[in-house]
Amino acid sequence: MKHAIVTGASKGLGKALAQAMAARGYDVLLVARSEALLEQLASEITQQHPVKAHCLALDLALPVSADQIAAWCADRGFQPSVLINNAGFACWGYFEKLSLALQLQMLNLHVQGMVALTHQLLPALRKHEQAYVLNVSSTTAYQAVPTLSLYAASKTFVRSFSRGLRYELRNSPVSVTCLSPGPMSTNFIAEANMHAMQQTAAKFEMTADEVARRGVKAMFNRRAEVIPGWMNRLTVVLSKVVPDALLERIASNLYQSKLS
Repeated sequence: MKHAIVTGASKGLGKALAQAMAARGYDVLLVARSEALLEQLASEITQQHPVKAHCLALDLALPVSADQIAAWCADRGFQPSVLINNAGFACWGYFEKLSLALQLQMLNLHVQGMVALTHQLLPALRKHEQAYVLNVSSTTAYQAVPTLSLYAASKTFVRSFSRGLRYELRNSPVSVTCLSPGPMSTNFIAEANMHAMQQTAAKFEMTADEVARRGVKAMFNRRAEVIPGWMNRLTVVLSKVVPDALLERIASNLYQSKLS
């Protein structure tokens, strides 16, 4: 049986990614903080697909979480050939006014948690004839975004780390892909208290199911990066030719002007 781990699997894109892997015949280990939501998703998956769905409720922002996941896999003979690092959230507002503790929690989740879990599981992934890592970044990874400064910076790290690790592993069985979605019709905006951005985001939103489908397809095709949606791809292309100062002004007009 094929095994996959999906972090941040309780809702949104993580839930869609877990369902996409189950549809491909993978037993899944669902990891997130909410045990109730994980159990609900596990029940849905096992009803819809002939696979097993396991739940592990923990906070990936904590340093011990990667060790706990690796130990869980070893104890139960769960041998992942796919690791999907999706867990994340956003803090919207001025850096100096936002809670430092909350911002550091976000940074630990996006950076430390992803790095630690990937490092822990690479030996297990290498044991397979083919194995895959899918790291979820964002279109914000391609430019600085005032009022999402630390979020965008952390997603830049995810993208850079993914590309560097991919090259290091180019002669191994493990392929690394970076998924960089734009706005999605999930609870992301609500959880980041970005309600004022809802109307603007709705013009460009993709469904989580569609983003997950494209991300998983790109992962199995061993692509380096995937940016779902033509508008998102155009935005990224423009970010490479438009001066940084102009990009920052445009982003500020879009996000900062909506802050109450």
